[in-house]
Amino acid sequence: MTARQSEPWAEWARAVPALTCTALLHTPDDPARTAVHLARAGLGEQYAVYEHTGVWYFAAGSAVTLTADATEVVARADGHTWTAATEGRPLDRIAEALTALGNGTDGTRYLYGWATFELAHLLHGDPTTAGTQPLLSFLVPCVEVALSPGKAELRAVDEAWAAKVTALLQNPDDPAPVDATMTTPAATETEHLIASDASAYHHAVARSVADIHAGLLEKAVLSRIVVLPEGNEPDFAASYLAGRRANTPARSFLLNLGGQRAAGFSPETIVEVEANGRIRTQPLAGTRSLGPDLDENDRLREELRTDPKEVHEHAISVRLAAEEMETICQPGSVVIEEFMTVKARGSVQHLASRVAGQLRKDLGPWSAFAALFPAVTVTGVPKSAALAALNRHEPEPRGLYGGAVLRAGTDGSLDAALVLRTLFAHGNRTWLRAGAGIMGQSTPEREYEETCEKLRSVVPHLRFHHT
Repeated sequence: MTARQSEPWAEWARAVPALTCTALLHTPDDPARTAVHLARAGLGEQYAVYEHTGVWYFAAGSAVTLTADATEVVARADGHTWTAATEGRPLDRIAEALTALGNGTDGTRYLYGWATFELAHLLHGDPTTAGTQPLLSFLVPCVEVALSPGKAELRAVDEAWAAKVTALLQNPDDPAPVDATMTTPAATETEHLIASDASAYHHAVARSVADIHAGLLEKAVLSRIVVLPEGNEPDFAASYLAGRRANTPARSFLLNLGGQRAAGFSPETIVEVEANGRIRTQPLAGTRSLGPDLDENDRLREELRTDPKEVHEHAISVRLAAEEMETICQPGSVVIEEFMTVKARGSVQHLASRVAGQLRKDLGPWSAFAALFPAVTVTGVPKSAALAALNRHEPEPRGLYGGAVLRAGTDGSLDAALVLRTLFAHGNRTWLRAGAGIMGQSTPEREYEETCEKLRSVVPHLRFHHT
């Protein structure tokens, strides 16, 4: 239908169907596997799985969406399309849409979606480098299921959706089990894939170190890409489940949404906003490998805690996170709840801190997201200078890498996972990406090895169909 222009949110919200059908069902004690079972069922053209503190949320449907690029937001519902100019502030338009949706419903509704790293150029960098591709894409689901051990809480727009999901939950045995009929990369193949493009990354690290010594910035988080060979596409659902078994993420996600597919094991959150305005961010910076040798893990953990480069990298990341929090929080409310603990994250261990505060009453969750996105731990210090450095030294735009996967509610809650340790696909291309924090003390060899350590959180757990 013809697009409808300007401030369309009340009209769009009225066209969004309510989740009128609810049910509480008994399910197996493996919510991750149940979520994957639903994702593989083809319930809708788009879906998202989002793990948040022991609950796996599954959302599906394609009728109600919000998509934003640098110039406009496009909203769809009930077969209609509305557009609105972003005026360089797409997060404000998303916030307005979610407020309108909340005004028209009795219960809390949730958006599921993603933000690409290039949104950062609108928020903190050069807006002309944000590109023309979508920066944000969200789904308002036709069906939403909260899965915890032994229990599923279902909400759906009608009986037909509820019946389809109920039938799947009552028949949890996947006809094509995700652990069967799959191949995994051999150890030699894994290492060959991980250890690619060393010379190009070494050169980029050396140029970034030179930038730091020249006083252009303090830190840059430089990444490299590993493209999977054509004709050997992984099964995203099976790879997600295998990877989740082997990882200990802060959040995890599996999605096919807005033209992007991703399966990831996020080591940290960018921002967590509770409905009462309590806000937290969790910067991780400083890395050592984590393997089967417990004594070696202990040795590396102590080395991580005392290494001057790693401690300095972490400290300046926490400093910037606290400064950003102070711009959006009530005066005196910002505190560092954790400082330089060590978190196990799959094949690596990180220095981790947590900064918390109380959101100012005149601001909402999207203001918090705007202040903290992208995470300092994937950008650098200061952010604007780091963004310029990444444009100079990385081979192509990041897309979802270093961006966010989000779950946001009409009650003012918002949870944004940092997109790292992730398998990506768009069109016919499938790839991984990993980075390291570059400081003045960095050496190309060590930073390259750090990217290899991080890739080992994903590559060994890829699952491929027999050919």
